[in-house]
Amino acid sequence: MTATSTTTLTERYISATIRSLSPDAQHDVRAELEASIADAIEARLEQGETRSAAERAVLTELGDPGVLAAGYADRPLYLLGPRFYLTWWRVLKVLLMTVPVCVLAVVALGQTISGAAVGGIIGTSIVAAGGAILHICFWTTLVFVILERSGSSTVIDEWDLDKLPEPSETAGRTDLIASLVFLGIAVGALLWDRFRGYVVIDGEGLPILNPGLWPWGIGILLLIMVAEALFAVALYRRGRWNTGMAVINTVLALAFLAWVLVPLLTGDLVNPDFLAHIVAAGGEGFAEGQAESAEQGGVFRILAVLLGFGVAAGVGWDIADGWIKAARARRA
Repeated sequence: MTATSTTTLTERYISATIRSLSPDAQHDVRAELEASIADAIEARLEQGETRSAAERAVLTELGDPGVLAAGYADRPLYLLGPRFYLTWWRVLKVLLMTVPVCVLAVVALGQTISGAAVGGIIGTSIVAAGGAILHICFWTTLVFVILERSGSSTVIDEWDLDKLPEPSETAGRTDLIASLVFLGIAVGALLWDRFRGYVVIDGEGLPILNPGLWPWGIGILLLIMVAEALFAVALYRRGRWNTGMAVINTVLALAFLAWVLVPLLTGDLVNPDFLAHIVAAGGEGFAEGQAESAEQGGVFRILAVLLGFGVAAGVGWDIADGWIKAARARRA
């Protein structure tokens, strides 16, 4: 049974309230809220309300758990005033976690394709990401200051009970099955590419991956996949993320990234015969593309850069997702 079906609104509300409090205060606040909410619900039940309606009414009267938590922690919310402060902070966090990363990746990708030096790529990307951070902080804050100072009646991100987050990050059976199925498909794809081929020429299969990667290179990849499967099983049995699980996930993700990038940079990842087939099949159109992209190293180099950045982005998200889930589970 999933957490959504077994976790009551009261439990979710209390979890959302105490998650930002210090560990020392969480137990006392939880006990106080449980008692006060239970008393308020009982009072409404005595008046003839249903338990579901009474619970929603009591929690709605308590309001946004972020505001309630600020009161328990004696934390002021007057940077922009209490009306817009929490919305401003939520919007700013989302923008800062996404936009600078995208800017850095796009600038680094463009610099790499253009053949810039490593130092230039790093420096330009960091400067661009830093500029994005400054602009985000300034313009987002300015918009909310204008809304507040102008006395705007605009309602932004109005809170209601349906926005309550789940109290913890659990690892369910669905996640385990999805991970094992994906790894099984990946292993099948490797074997099919090696022994049957996805491109058939004159009745013969043409592998996409370099046959020279067999057996040792592919063997290392298969070991990484087995480790990923064991990790998925261990995570399911434990039931939730923690720091140790996040570390293991990071190591496995970086191992996979290294496996892809090393042969990609040395030109040993893709079968040379497959690349030659693409050149022959492309004819004059491919030759024109090669000429137009000669300053960037040709079509294949651009594709290799795009592949490398795509894999790195996926690995980066996997690592970040693991640490975010571990942090949420620790707070819960």
